[in-house]
Order: sequence, then C-alpha cells, then structure tokens
Amino acid sequence: MFDWSKEAEKQWDEKSSSWSSKSKEMWENGSRKDIVPFFAQFVPEGSSVCDLGCGDGFGSLKLSDAGYKVTGIDVSEEMIARAKSVNNSDQFIKGDILNLPFPDDSFDAVIAINSLEWTEAPLKVLNEMQRVVKRGGFACIGILGPTAAPRVNSYLRLYGEKVICNTMMPWEFEKLAVENQWKKIDDFGVYKRGTDGLPKGALSLELRQSLSFIWVFMMKNNKKGDFN
Repeated sequence: MFDWSKEAEKQWDEKSSSWSSKSKEMWENGSRKDIVPFFAQFVPEGSSVCDLGCGDGFGSLKLSDAGYKVTGIDVSEEMIARAKSVNNSDQFIKGDILNLPFPDDSFDAVIAINSLEWTEAPLKVLNEMQRVVKRGGFACIGILGPTAAPRVNSYLRLYGEKVICNTMMPWEFEKLAVENQWKKIDDFGVYKRGTDGLPKGALSLELRQSLSFIWVFMMKNNKKGDFN
C-alpha cells in the first residue's frame, strides 16, 4: 500500500541538504523575504505561532527574531534536525500536518509556506489549522503559483503514478478556504524574474495570480460564527 506520509518523509529527507543550501537566501533576499513583514502587519508580536512544514527552520527563525513564540512541525526527521541546529530557542516536532498533535485553540496563528500542496488532503489540513488556531486567529498560507518549477512534480500523475504533490492554483485555494470558514484579510504575489517589466498593477487579480511564483494569503479564522 502507498503511504503518502512515509513517502513524503523519505523524499524530504533526501532533499534536505539541497533545500537547506538555498533556504536561508529565499527567506532573507529571495521569494520569501516579504512574508514575515506581511505576517507582522496582522499578527501581534509575542503571539504563539505554529510553522506548518517548517523545513530546515529558517522561516521559524525569522519569525522568532521578529518576536513570535514559534513551534515548528515537519514530516522529515532530517529537516527537523536541521531546524534544531539553526534555531535552538524554539520547539520543533516531527509530525504530519494532516494530523496536528496539539489541542484545540493552541495558537494565535499558523503559517504554511508551500507546504499545503505537499499534503495528501489539503482540505483536511485547512480543517486542522482551524482546529488549533483560536477563533479570530490567523493563517498565513503561501501557495505555489502557475510559474513555479515544482509543479513539474505533479506531472507523472497523468501516467497514473503516485506523486507527493497535490498542486492547486491560488484561486482554487482561496475558494476552498472561504468555503470552509476562513475569511481572506489580505494577499500579495511574488513573481518570477522576467516579469519585472510587465504592468501587473493594471492586470486583473486572476491575471496577476496567473503570473505568480508564489501567492501569499492572510486568512482569519471564522470557525464559530461571525466576528467583527
């Protein structure tokens, strides 16, 4: 039987070294450099945050440096070991974000950057996020855009192969989240090099998302009814 979680762990263990060689640059100067400042616009300093699919911990470290109390979780033992070596002030746990090992209402916010698409059941992960985030709390979620190279990982599904990649378009994610008691508060796009000269501000949201490398959403948890 195909075990998604075990296969994902195996693949990310194998990728941990190559991923770690570029992760710091992504968070400091590359495609992820604006995520923590964006996060800080909505989530107060000192809040408890769970980094879902924390990888080698550089994103968690940036959050910690910004004044958040961070718990990181990742399916890969190798990634968790690297995260602990990068950041020894926060807690890191090996686990599948499909089944979070935390009580209800454990966190003020969660962050999941390019991790939702690598799970077997993204909707179940969204529901798990909602369970562990307090009512009115936040979820910052980064979805790979159509121009992101990792989408080639899903191609072999067309041959009937099992692939550890559950791709979705940014607009599909937004619809899924809103239909399941999340409210979009804000979002922004990160674009591939080569689109700098395009007048993106004049384009519709759909066209801007179509050009994106990553689309980052800030969602608010509306799990128990309306809020102000």
